[in-house]
Amino acid sequence: MSNEGSGQQGQAGRKISIFGKQVAMPQSRLLRIAIGVALIFFGILGFLPVLGFWMVPLGILVLSYEFAAVRRFRRRISVWWEKRRRRTSN
Repeated sequence: MSNEGSGQQGQAGRKISIFGKQVAMPQSRLLRIAIGVALIFFGILGFLPVLGFWMVPLGILVLSYEFAAVRRFRRRISVWWEKRRRRTSN
């Protein structure tokens, strides 16, 4: 059975690129959202052992594939960071 026209074709191969490494995301949109929210929530508790503040940006990255508002926020932060980095390197 073909999945042409079902709209699932583009989502099946979604991957996140982190430091040049490709990580496959689950096909279920609900699962991707749950993973992103959990990463952000547990990242806020980064002062506890095992958990870390590194989880917050990773959760934002996962959610940015699902929500345009989060994608715009992530892009704005990326542009700001790049401008700041270029300014300090000169």
